[in-house]
Amino acid sequence: MFKRTLITSALPYANGPVHIGHLAGVYVPADIYARYLRLKGEEVMFVGGSDEHGVPITIKARNEGVTPQDIVDRYHKMIKESFEELGISFDVYGRTTSKTHHKNASDFFRKLYDKGEFIEKTSEQLYDEEAGEFLADRYVVGTCPHCGKDGAYGDQCEACGTSLSPSDLINPKSKLSGSTPVLKETSHWYLPLDKWEPKLRQWILEEHKEWRPNVYGQCKSWLDMGLQPRAVSRDLKWGIPVPVDGAEGKVLYVWFDAPIGYISNTIDATPEWEKWWKDKDTRMIHFIGKDNIVFHCIVFPAMLLAHGEYNLPDNVPANEFLNLEDDKISTSRNWAVWLHEYLRELPGKQDVLRYVLTANAPETKDNNFTWKDFQARNNSELVAILGNFINRATVLIHKYYGGMIPAAGELTEADKEMMKEVKESINSLSSNLDNFKFREGLKDAMNVARIGNKYLADTEPWKLIKTDPVRTATILNLAVQLCANLAVIFEPFTPFMAAKLAEQLRLKVLKWDMTGKFDLVPDGIEIGQPELLFEKVEDAVVEAQVKKLEDAKQKNILENWQPNAVKETVDFPTFEKMDIRVGKVLECEKVPKADKLLKFKIDDGMGGRTIVSGIAKYYNPEDLLGKDVCFIANFAPRKLKGVESQGMILSAQDSDGRLVVIGPTGEVRPGSSVG
Repeated sequence: MFKRTLITSALPYANGPVHIGHLAGVYVPADIYARYLRLKGEEVMFVGGSDEHGVPITIKARNEGVTPQDIVDRYHKMIKESFEELGISFDVYGRTTSKTHHKNASDFFRKLYDKGEFIEKTSEQLYDEEAGEFLADRYVVGTCPHCGKDGAYGDQCEACGTSLSPSDLINPKSKLSGSTPVLKETSHWYLPLDKWEPKLRQWILEEHKEWRPNVYGQCKSWLDMGLQPRAVSRDLKWGIPVPVDGAEGKVLYVWFDAPIGYISNTIDATPEWEKWWKDKDTRMIHFIGKDNIVFHCIVFPAMLLAHGEYNLPDNVPANEFLNLEDDKISTSRNWAVWLHEYLRELPGKQDVLRYVLTANAPETKDNNFTWKDFQARNNSELVAILGNFINRATVLIHKYYGGMIPAAGELTEADKEMMKEVKESINSLSSNLDNFKFREGLKDAMNVARIGNKYLADTEPWKLIKTDPVRTATILNLAVQLCANLAVIFEPFTPFMAAKLAEQLRLKVLKWDMTGKFDLVPDGIEIGQPELLFEKVEDAVVEAQVKKLEDAKQKNILENWQPNAVKETVDFPTFEKMDIRVGKVLECEKVPKADKLLKFKIDDGMGGRTIVSGIAKYYNPEDLLGKDVCFIANFAPRKLKGVESQGMILSAQDSDGRLVVIGPTGEVRPGSSVG
C-alpha cells in the first residue's frame, strides 16, 4: 500500500489555447481521479503546468513579430485561467520558464553529464547561411514527396499527414530567410536509451501487465524494435542553455526539459517535494494522451533511471484521441472547440462539458464529440435523470414538510432493495475509478440517479401522502438521503453541481465514506430551496456552435487555397480544335433521380441544343434562366441518366469547391465563338 499519490498531467504547449481533445484525453480524467482520492481522504498532489519551450513557440513569435516570452506569457495565463474556471483542481500549475525550472532542469542535465550518462555525437543538419542558424524541422519547408503539395514542413506534410524528415522535402527552403539550406556538422549530447532497455523491458513488460492495452502495446512495440540513443540538446536560441562548457547556442531539447517540469512545479508547491518524488511510499500516476506514451513510459523513466534518485511511475493511463463532428481535431485548421471560447459562449455549463467528455472518453479507442450528442446527454441525462430526481425529491420535501426533513419510519422490502442497489452501484463506481475506468464509473453514478427516479415512480409519494403520511415521510427521507449520496459520487465528475447540492442539503463536507449510507441528512433540519441544477440546451445553441465550426472550416479553406498546378503545355492548333461558344439558357430543370444534374435547353444560334451539367448542388434551375453561358460545342454527344447531352457548359471550381458557371460579362449573340 502506498501512503500518497502524485498525479501529473501532460504539460499543454503554451503556443495556443487548449481544446476539448486535450480535456478528454488528459485533464478531465486526471481531475476526476484527484478529486476521488481526496474524497477518500488520501494524500494527493496534483501537478500541472505549461510547456513553454520548443520550435512552435518561436515560429509563432516570429510570425507575430513578438518575443517567445510574450507568446508563453499570453497562453500560460489563458490556459491556467481556463482550467480554473472548468474546475480542474491542480495543487500547483507552474511553467517551464520559471527560475526554479531553469535551475532544476540544468542541475538534472549536469548530474547525468557528470555521471557520464550521455554520449556525444556529430551529425550533419540543415543550416541557413543567411540567418546563421541551424534549422529545426519546422523551420524547413518544401514540396511533399508523397502528395506533391507545397508548404510541407520538415517533420510532416499537413496536406496528406505523412511524417517526413527535412531531407525528404523537394526543393527545401528555410522559413527564416527563404534561402536554400546547406548541410553543416553539429555536435549534440544523446541519452543512450539502449543502455536502459533491459531494465525498461523488465519494468514494463513483466511488472506492469495491468497497464492499459494501448499503453502496454505501444511500449512493447518500441522495445521490440530496439531503443536508440536520443538527442537531449538542440541548436536553438529559445530554451534552457545546455549547462556545460563549449555548448554556446545549444539548449535542452524540449522533450528532455518538459517532464522535468513536473519535478520543478512540485518544488514550487512544497518544501517537502522530495517525498513526492523519492519516497518509496509514494506512487506516481501520469495522465497523458497516446502521442506522449513513449516519452512518459520509456524516455522519462530512462532519464529517472540514469539520475538514480527518483521513483518510476506506477501507472500511465493514456487515452486515445477525441474527434470532433467525425473529423480529426486540428489546431492548424481551427477545427476544435476551444475551452476559453466555450466558457464564454456557454456560461455556467462547465459540468455539462465535463460530463459529456467523460461519457465519450476515448479510453480504449478514438471517440467522437458532436454538438447533437452534447445536447442529447445534457437534456436526456443531466436534466431528465439526475436533475429531475433531485428536483422532485427536494420539491416534495418543501411541499409537504416546509423543507424540514421528516423522520423515516419502518423500512419495507422495497426500501431495502433500493438501498442495496445504490450500494452495489457505488461499489462498482469505486472499483471503476480505482482502475481508471472513468467512463464506466460515470455510468454507475448516473445509475444511482436512475434508481432514485424508479423508487419515486414506484412508491408515488404524491399519492400516498393523502392516505399514509407516515410511509410518505419514510420515502422522502430516503430520497433526500439518496440525493446526499449523489452529491458525493458526482463531485469528481460535476463538482459545481455537487457543491450546490451539498449546500442545499446542508452538508458541510463531502467524504467518500459517506456513500451508501442513508443517514447523511439529519431529521428535522431545514434544507435549502429547490433549484434547477441543469437546464436544457436549446437547438439554437447547438446550431450556432455547428455553424461556427463550418465557418471556421470555410475560412481555413479560403486562407489556404492554392490553384492547381498548370497542366502540361499544349500547342495552339490543339487548342483551336476546341469549339467554345456562347449560348443563352432558354430552359433549365433538374434531371429526375439525379441529385447533381441539371438539363439545359440552350439557344446556340444554330437551332438549339440540350446539355446536361453536374452543377445542381450549386444552382437553382430558375436562377439560370436567361443567362449567357459558355459551352463546348464539338464534344461527342453522350447520355447521362437517359438524357443526351450535346456539349459541356464551362464552369470554374472556386476555392471552397463551388462550381461557378462561366459566361460573358457583356451582351453577346448566341452562337458567337470564344477564342
